Amino acid sequence: MSKKLLMSTMTAAMTTALAATCQFAAASQDGVKIGVITDMSGTYSDLSGKGSALAAQMAVEEFGGKVLGKPITVLSADHQNKADIASGIARKWFDTEGVDMVIDFPNSSTALAVQDLARQKNKVSIVSTGAAIGLTNKSCSPTGFHWTYDTYSNAYPLAKELIQQGKKSWYYVTVDYAFGNALEGDFRRGVESFGGTNVGGTKHPLNAPDFSSQMVSAKASNAKVVVLANAGNDMINGVKAAAEFGLIKGGQTVIIPVTFITDIKSLGLQTAQGLQYVDAYNLDLDQKSRDFVKRFIERKKEAPTMGQIGVYSGVLHYLKGVQAANAVDGKAVADKMRSIPVNDAFVHGGQIRADGRMVHDMYLAQVKTPAESKGPWDLVKYERVIPADTAFKPLSESECPLVKK
Repeated sequence: MSKKLLMSTMTAAMTTALAATCQFAAASQDGVKIGVITDMSGTYSDLSGKGSALAAQMAVEEFGGKVLGKPITVLSADHQNKADIASGIARKWFDTEGVDMVIDFPNSSTALAVQDLARQKNKVSIVSTGAAIGLTNKSCSPTGFHWTYDTYSNAYPLAKELIQQGKKSWYYVTVDYAFGNALEGDFRRGVESFGGTNVGGTKHPLNAPDFSSQMVSAKASNAKVVVLANAGNDMINGVKAAAEFGLIKGGQTVIIPVTFITDIKSLGLQTAQGLQYVDAYNLDLDQKSRDFVKRFIERKKEAPTMGQIGVYSGVLHYLKGVQAANAVDGKAVADKMRSIPVNDAFVHGGQIRADGRMVHDMYLAQVKTPAESKGPWDLVKYERVIPADTAFKPLSESECPLVKK
């Protein structure tokens, strides 16, 4: 190559690199952008949706509306519970709209897809409402975080509690995609580890129109415990079907491991009373929590779900990470986020592990009776605290390649 041609090629390369740098710098002048990818219209819209977008905005407001001297913007979009749509939204946001972090992801298939894309793009992703344990296991990411709960945290404590009560035979009614299959899998392993027996199960599609056949099979199993390994409208309709087919009256214990306070409101205390589940959020944790709940209800006319306040907490902690890193580079911010304890209206003393799992106390919850309730959102009593070090899968058992063995 001639010297003149070489110089021309180098100049062109430098010009391209400079243009890319200037483009990035220009995009950053718009400030820090946070994208809430959620379910705005489907089965999980009540427990996430517009409430998650509001929770993100409330976190930004609490932080002061700016970070690194620049404004913070919250975007939101409906993934329609489809992984390809979620990935398309995230890719467009990352590539053309300067979004720095994405959060929420009810529906684990969408969460897994976008977490991998964010890793490729060096962007932070935080899953609040999705539950698949794979997010911090084989599919873990250096820029990915799992915030609120997962299939392990909502399976093992319930399995242990009920088996200790002598309820040793278990049956599963499971939504047939990543979340439901992971939840059933964690329950099965937990039941066996605590001395129980798995006697069977049946699957159903997301947004199942009818649960008749599943409940007939569950009743015929004579299992002491019937697990509804689903969420949102599927869980609500499953509970109604269980009552209609006489499972509870017949002496079987129906549990709803992944339940949100909006689900209980939809069911009503007359139907839901006595049901047990694991909750990530105690609405009465402290005054800061009570104040957040009050402000959220004033704006949304509903109490925040654990997924929604998880979004608030995740956004707030991300902004602290940006401030500490003095940058929006995904890996740099993620490293700072891991080094800072999580303290806010959601949790006290939360810690982020190497695999991206934010560990914190969980709660064994039971739905109140109508007589016990003192207000429209006074629906749950917290039986006991499940300590952070036992609520989540031990790091020693992780298959995450980021964890040193």
